[in-house]
Amino acid sequence: MIYRPLPGTTLTVSSIGLGAAPLGGEYGTIEPATATATVRTALDAGVTLIDVSPYYGRTAAETVLGDALRGVDRDSYVLATKVGRYDVAEFDFSADRVVRSVEESLRRLGTDHIDLIQCHDIEFGDLDQVVDETLPALRGLEEKGLVRAVGITGYPLPALVSVAGRAPVDTVLSYCHYTVQNRTLAPQLPFFAERDIGVLNASPLGMGLLTDAGPPDWHPASAELRAACAEAAAFCRREGAELARLALQFALALPGVASTIVGMADPETVARNLAWTAEPPDTELLAAVEEILGDQRDAGWPVGRPENSR
Repeated sequence: MIYRPLPGTTLTVSSIGLGAAPLGGEYGTIEPATATATVRTALDAGVTLIDVSPYYGRTAAETVLGDALRGVDRDSYVLATKVGRYDVAEFDFSADRVVRSVEESLRRLGTDHIDLIQCHDIEFGDLDQVVDETLPALRGLEEKGLVRAVGITGYPLPALVSVAGRAPVDTVLSYCHYTVQNRTLAPQLPFFAERDIGVLNASPLGMGLLTDAGPPDWHPASAELRAACAEAAAFCRREGAELARLALQFALALPGVASTIVGMADPETVARNLAWTAEPPDTELLAAVEEILGDQRDAGWPVGRPENSR
């Protein structure tokens, strides 16, 4: 396992992080014993960064994670969670709500502090409010020792760039924007580096797009993008390879990212993914997949308020 300092913070994180959305059932039902085994397997293998949110499973992921971490040395992992998003269409970035959200998360997670607190999916909110109200409220919690670093997350890169350019944030978490299919995060990395902002790259498998199983029904990708990724997965299978393996290896090779966060729902997937990280991507297979993806390379989907995507 490779460990890197997370710029903008005093934290050090593993190069691959455990995404805890599956613990909340976002990708299918998961038994509590399996969830605990998944977390413990990741920790035993050297994964130190765990990323969760009250939105995942509508608080279920935090509760399950808190149970799984009971009795584990608190200094052995970096715990990241979020505020601001609580349901599919429920967002509240007000100072009062995010402060209460942190208090609620602390109880569910069974800890006295959160290492990294993040404003979740800021593109659904008023960015002025995030800058002028949300982030200052979270900084107040940092002064009290309840959180150790403050960041933002979202899908549209313009929203992340806008807020990071206007307010002091420690980290940004971008998802689905540095994958085999979409690489638009890379040109933004110098902007964040100049400001000593740590970058986390989440969903390197495109929230299921770049897997044999394909994305869940709720995935916002277009039919054309789904079809192109399915064709790429089928090609890899014919070649005796796996698209998910290629995608993970590709994403982990990006310099300038502190950690790549991958959702994992069982111990077998943890062991498999960590084994894959020890190998470089197959460049010939990558070139063939790029050709298959064709005009769907760098294609995305609309998310949040339209004004926050410009």
